[in-house]
Amino acid sequence: MSDLRAWFSEGMQQIGRLLERLEEAVLLLLIAAMILLACAQIVLRDVWGGGLSWADPLLRVMVLWAGLLGAVVATKMDKHISIDLASHLLPKGIFRWLRVLRYLFATGVCLVLTWVAADFVLQEAGQGNGQEMAGLSSWQLNLVFPIAFAGIVLRFLISSVRSLRVALAGKAVRASDESA
Repeated sequence: MSDLRAWFSEGMQQIGRLLERLEEAVLLLLIAAMILLACAQIVLRDVWGGGLSWADPLLRVMVLWAGLLGAVVATKMDKHISIDLASHLLPKGIFRWLRVLRYLFATGVCLVLTWVAADFVLQEAGQGNGQEMAGLSSWQLNLVFPIAFAGIVLRFLISSVRSLRVALAGKAVRASDESA
């Protein structure tokens, strides 16, 4: 049984590392493309007196993608925005369980947001009358919402499981966890 558990744990860690690399690669490529497109747009405007008509709207969409994918990475690193008064006021034992509840609540909220975002994209794709930009329909550009929220759900779920393990074991809370 422990061999199966070790095999499963190792497999999940490998999948996690693969997802981390994929997230970072997509974010890196997106930011590099944004910089190149913005610089090209500046050069085209200043040197030739005109630019690409689709570049500015596409850059706005790319900023949205970068922000939401950055939120997924921030959640993975536990650097997301949080309001934390309880860690300073409650005993460590109670705070461990409060952290589990906090992560489960965040998972639930983001799960609802994922559902709503997916429904929004499906409705937009079904109507088919959205704006097109750079050959992409508006529903394709809005796929970032369900993708990012699903990534955040996954990260919060992983944090919930880790926090539950810590709470059950009664381990001391790390200093980095207190500020989260």
